[in-house]
Amino acid sequence: MGKNITYKDLQIVFEDNHILVVVKPVDVPCQADESGDIDMLTLLKQYLVEKYNKPGDAYLGLVHRLDRPTGGVMVFAKTSKAAARLSEAIKNGEVDKKYFAILEGAPRYKADKLTCYLKKFSDTNTVKVVPALSEGAKYAELDYKVLATKTVEGKGEFSLVSVNLVTGRGHQIRVQMQNMGNPIVGDKRYGSGKYPNAPLCLWATELRFAHPVGGQELVFRVYPPEESVWNLFDYTPYLAVTIKNAY
Repeated sequence: MGKNITYKDLQIVFEDNHILVVVKPVDVPCQADESGDIDMLTLLKQYLVEKYNKPGDAYLGLVHRLDRPTGGVMVFAKTSKAAARLSEAIKNGEVDKKYFAILEGAPRYKADKLTCYLKKFSDTNTVKVVPALSEGAKYAELDYKVLATKTVEGKGEFSLVSVNLVTGRGHQIRVQMQNMGNPIVGDKRYGSGKYPNAPLCLWATELRFAHPVGGQELVFRVYPPEESVWNLFDYTPYLAVTIKNAY
């Protein structure tokens, strides 16, 4: 979709008085940055202003983020109360976030827990695995499960994995997969460079959390885009039921 996107291009998954669940397109920032490109917060505020005929600006709380090249399901808060409660739930690990990723090659283990310490280097906007006692190091944890593996003639082997993100560090999944030896296909920053024309094959596919006001459990699942390397796999069996990761 790129820079010409408008709020009418966005897929609204769910909306009530307190929350807004949407699909973030690939290559759209979550909030305004130095690029000056249109971002999700701005687009969704425009949507709220027009839909509800609000004078001036509309409130919308950003409670979690996706990397710019990553697409998928996100929840935004429409009230400050919902924002505070969702932020607290995320901080306490009460919001389950699951991703699909397509990796280069096949991981050594079919399922595993990955833990390490990560540090962000702002001058290059990159994240690296560092020793635990390094200044600025943050603990990172996820578990993954290999769902399917395919070999494509002339291209090599690809693995579809589900990822359960335990900590939400910037670039975490991308760096941990690279560190494991199976970078994500299409990752321009941490990949091998073998597939320069592929999009980043990382997709936020499932969000599970308690409604910040009503308390009922909500589960939202969205399919990856029907294009490029994503077309190698059928996702229906994995989205019909909750993805359980065990290592």
